[in-house]
Amino acid sequence: MPILSVQGLTKTFKLSKKQQTLEKTKSTTKVAVSDLSFTVNEGEIFGLLGPNGAGKTTTLRILATLIKPDKGSATLDGFDVVSHANDVRHRIGFLTSELKLEDFFTPNYLFDFFANLHNVSADRRAARKSELFERFSISEFAEVKVANLSTGMKQKVSLALAIIHDPKIIIFDEPTNGLDVITARTVTDFLIEQRSQGKTIIVSTHIFSLVERICDRAGIIIDGAMAEFGVLSDLTASKSLEDRFFDLYKERVGDEL
Repeated sequence: MPILSVQGLTKTFKLSKKQQTLEKTKSTTKVAVSDLSFTVNEGEIFGLLGPNGAGKTTTLRILATLIKPDKGSATLDGFDVVSHANDVRHRIGFLTSELKLEDFFTPNYLFDFFANLHNVSADRRAARKSELFERFSISEFAEVKVANLSTGMKQKVSLALAIIHDPKIIIFDEPTNGLDVITARTVTDFLIEQRSQGKTIIVSTHIFSLVERICDRAGIIIDGAMAEFGVLSDLTASKSLEDRFFDLYKERVGDEL
């Protein structure tokens, strides 16, 4: 049963002169997401697969209520992400590479701070901290300033902060991007565990092997539009996911790779 329904999402951004140069375009606008529609079923891991700049992050930011779409709608657990944003926020944990932890603070301090933001009681906060710090081996670094943590440990702390309130829906933007293989495996194993507990997980990625390992269904997004989505076995048929992606990519943008 769908816990998320996305219908016709469209989002356009204005481009600065610098962005126009980087995008190699004279256009003053960029359509990041174009008439995007898909569903996510309750209790599954759904992957948004696409190259950098395909619109994955913009889509997840809309679902997380950080930005509003220009057109279209998204309903998450029965609540519209625009008109009932607070209800949506209570139900989701959102992790993005754009989250920058302040160097001066420690994991202990940040955990308590974010727990207060989510109105987590003192007793529940203590239990949740013990559970997550042990799960991600954060305990021995609890009083180490963020500036002195490794990239992998920063990611694990960010993950713990995103799910302090034990949300039923977890939204992760490129969850393993830039991580070493051990930390990446820790993160993906955790996502699989969460699915076994009935949680719904939505991840964006450009890594084919990640989708093949953890996702029940996936959507291939190219230039802001959904090229195809469904059960992995239906997407790939007799081909690998990578081959299927490049078939769709060539259909959409031509042979230039």
